[in-house]
Amino acid sequence: MLDNNQLLRFTTAGSVDDGKSTLIGRLLYDSKSIFEDQLEAIENTSKKKGHEGVDLALFTDGLRDEREQGITIDVAYRYFTTPKRKFIIADTPGHIQYTRNMVTGASTANAAIILVDARHGVIEQTKRHSFIASLLQIPHVIVCINKMDLVDYKEDAYNKVIQQFEEFSSKLLVHDIRFIPISALNGDNVVNRSENMNWYQGAPLLHTLETMHISSDINKVDARFPVQTVLRPQSDDDNRDYRGYAGRVASGIFRVNDEVTVMPSGFTSKIKSIDVLDKSLNEAYAPMSVSLTLEDDIDISRGDMIVRSNNKPEALQDIEVMLCWLNDDAAKPRAKYSIRHTSNEQKAMIKEVIYKINIETLDRNTEDKSLNMNDISKVKIRTTKPLMVDPYRENRTTGSIILIDDATNETVAAGMIV
Repeated sequence: MLDNNQLLRFTTAGSVDDGKSTLIGRLLYDSKSIFEDQLEAIENTSKKKGHEGVDLALFTDGLRDEREQGITIDVAYRYFTTPKRKFIIADTPGHIQYTRNMVTGASTANAAIILVDARHGVIEQTKRHSFIASLLQIPHVIVCINKMDLVDYKEDAYNKVIQQFEEFSSKLLVHDIRFIPISALNGDNVVNRSENMNWYQGAPLLHTLETMHISSDINKVDARFPVQTVLRPQSDDDNRDYRGYAGRVASGIFRVNDEVTVMPSGFTSKIKSIDVLDKSLNEAYAPMSVSLTLEDDIDISRGDMIVRSNNKPEALQDIEVMLCWLNDDAAKPRAKYSIRHTSNEQKAMIKEVIYKINIETLDRNTEDKSLNMNDISKVKIRTTKPLMVDPYRENRTTGSIILIDDATNETVAAGMIV
């Protein structure tokens, strides 16, 4: 039985005009997840633009620039709920120059919906977005073959796109790929099953999202608890000696009496209690936010990590990272940046660019050492103090970093630890 409070995050990607915004609008419209005042505003805007019906794309193209240009240029987040599940949608841009926005929108996603125009098939942007989904280890990919109405709902057109995508995706690390033929404009196979494609026996998109198994996507083996702050209430006699370590469980399960090690100090202790507000729990698991107390009085501060003693991450200062450069300005050679990893922040330097990936061909370029906006490269980073890391493929939380320019406080890069 599915937990109706379970949250699924998914991102949409595809080339310009493949119909991403229309698809999300159709999902919201047909699942009755739109407030009446929102619907009224969109209907009025549609009339002003001369559309006969409701322009579904306007539900997500919320930025003024996007509405004026008719394109999506930023990550637009939308929330909706069905009786079976809660959803957060990240609608990402289709233009090549906004690859960085897809990295941002997809970094926390359980699933990626990749739209392909049935008339054009798999194109460069399809490959680019599929590669990023693979790089970010998104567990589930749904390929929506859109605009089936423009190819007369023919099964041959659908099968042709599947063949093209499977040839390319054989090089990617995505274990669950599903294909759905849809018409976002007309609503075929989005929320309701299409009467125009009786040859398709699978579920429509919303049912697929509602029933997709995502509980096993979280790493339940490696117990990691990055400390965000130390709680010392000292407000009354009952709590005068309370010393709790607050944070969010990044992965794994912690139980009372578990033997744990605090990194990087290496001191060991046992979990005395697990607290949430005024309740005590016997166990905590990802992604719960809790406070841990330990049997021993150990000096612990923000940025430390509590782990189980028989299962520790590596403490590294030299880290190899797949880095996506997000900033308009290119990386400066051997410049210093702040690196954020879970709740830990240190100074860091990009020591070496090992290679740059050509996303269209997946070839590695070892000659070009520059890092420009939207570039994805394998680099070596040196930090001032060790970070407690896991490979990204094993743990998306403890395997990811961001780099920040100290002068502007801008996030200039996001990285996945190899």
